[in-house]
Amino acid sequence: MSTHISVPPQLLLERILTLEIVRVTERAAVSAARLRGHGNEKAADQAAVDAMRRELNKLPIEGTVVIGEGERDEAPMLFIGEKVGINAGPQVDIAVDPLEGTTLCAKNMPGAIATMAMADAGTLLACARRLHAEDRDRPRLSQGRGRARCIACR
Repeated sequence: MSTHISVPPQLLLERILTLEIVRVTERAAVSAARLRGHGNEKAADQAAVDAMRRELNKLPIEGTVVIGEGERDEAPMLFIGEKVGINAGPQVDIAVDPLEGTTLCAKNMPGAIATMAMADAGTLLACARRLHAEDRDRPRLSQGRGRARCIACR
């Protein structure tokens, strides 16, 4: 019994990119996982960053990283403003954190993840600027185990 999945032509590129985003984050996670438990946070982070950059540069997009990590702690990073993709296809904004939980990974603890978001050009950038400007003034409430770890209040 074969299953046929039908996708309307106007959604085909979106579906392909959705699957590619999964592949990009999976490669970053697997690359970092190879170094789990070795106690080297920077090496695990670098492996995830290198894998994510390599895979992003294979995608049929004109991408710009608008939300990245690394400036604060001088970690390896996909830097804000970095262009990725093969410069063919839709223009997109990208938010990345190739390895969230570097210490968890280095200590072979659960909970480290690779994460990425992609949206039409100009949409994530506007959000990133607003969040960055408000970040200093945003109150946070931390809760105990079993509840949301951090709640942005406003």
